[in-house]
Amino acid sequence: MTSPTHDQVQLDGGVFRMGSEDFYPDEKPVHERVVAPFRIDRYAVTNAQYAAFVDDTGYVTVAERELDPANFPGADVASLSPGAMVFTPTPGPVDLRDWRNWWRWEAGASWRQPFGPGSSIDDRLRHPVVHIAFEDATAYAEWAGLRLPTEAEHEYAARGGLDGRRFAWGDEPYPEGVAQANSWLGRFPYDNQGVGDAAPVGSYPPNGYGLYDMTGNVWEWTTDFYTPRHLRLSDKPVDAGKRANLLAAASAQEGFPSIPRRVLKGGSHLCSPEYCLRFRPAARSPQAEDTGMSHIGFRCASDA
Repeated sequence: MTSPTHDQVQLDGGVFRMGSEDFYPDEKPVHERVVAPFRIDRYAVTNAQYAAFVDDTGYVTVAERELDPANFPGADVASLSPGAMVFTPTPGPVDLRDWRNWWRWEAGASWRQPFGPGSSIDDRLRHPVVHIAFEDATAYAEWAGLRLPTEAEHEYAARGGLDGRRFAWGDEPYPEGVAQANSWLGRFPYDNQGVGDAAPVGSYPPNGYGLYDMTGNVWEWTTDFYTPRHLRLSDKPVDAGKRANLLAAASAQEGFPSIPRRVLKGGSHLCSPEYCLRFRPAARSPQAEDTGMSHIGFRCASDA
């Protein structure tokens, strides 16, 4: 079986202002970055596409693998079941400083069962695949003859040609009161007047480059190791094979645990102005390589 065709958009690359001074510290400093020409998926990878990969290769995602008791000293072995983190709305207001109020570990949750046992993707084939760890996304990209984007590539693509603007469509989060991306509408994490879940890819308007859901819907993996601020690299075209290695040492120096953190981009349907205003091109978030969640997916890129 061959990999599914990816609808990719050719971007010419160029110089853009990466980052933001207006929101979170890790988005600073704003700096010029040069991006070489590349291609990027018009849509996030869907459940249907990921199913084709698994059917062809027999690949088992990190969330589906048996847990090694050696990695959980003192834990009851009987409780070490494969699973993943699933978002759970709360009955009412909670302390927003503690993410554990709305995330739960769900045994049996995986890309096949995004909400745990009893759920399925049968009616979600056009939804972005979720519960995907970095290794799972990389394995798919290699099978498809593609790669994951760098952080700079993702941000450049997400901006859609609007250099320096706050959102992919301008400076207002909801122009004329209309949501341009799938984000949390209402009081977080208990009152969502929006979709309340990931939406099928392409449900919201494309950006200036014809790309869908580059912000909102689900967070997306990039190849970059996370650092709590932007590192100024030389203004050379982005080399996806080398930039991650350049940042690895810096990530370790910042005191992160042994599991590397990669940069997620784009925000998700859980991003709310009162809690997490990250459905913006400049927004970024650290994520342990071995951890997928119910709001994390990916899209692929390739060299021009």
